[in-house]
Amino acid sequence: MAKYGGGYGNMNMTQLMKQAQRMQRKMEEQQAEFEQKEFEASAGGGAVSVKMNGKKDLLGITLSPDVVDPEDIEMLQDLIVAAFNECNAKINEENAKNMDSMTGGMGGFGGMF
Repeated sequence: MAKYGGGYGNMNMTQLMKQAQRMQRKMEEQQAEFEQKEFEASAGGGAVSVKMNGKKDLLGITLSPDVVDPEDIEMLQDLIVAAFNECNAKINEENAKNMDSMTGGMGGFGGMF
């Protein structure tokens, strides 16, 4: 079998393909685990808290009774949005870290998953 001279030393194409398949399987397993992980964030000093999974499904919202003011619904809405966005940012940040660890910091994969 001919050797591949693309800068990978003595590694032939078959070995490269097997290594790529192992890496792909590992990435798929890690992504499946990540999607099941739960994330939580809050706003308003803990008055509103949201819980999401790695797929960015909203799992729950917790409201402190003192934040529910019929005279100020807009503040409650803003706090819910802020908590949701904070949780979403946590998910994105951890996903980027996971992808960097899998790709050795090569980049280019962060937005794919």
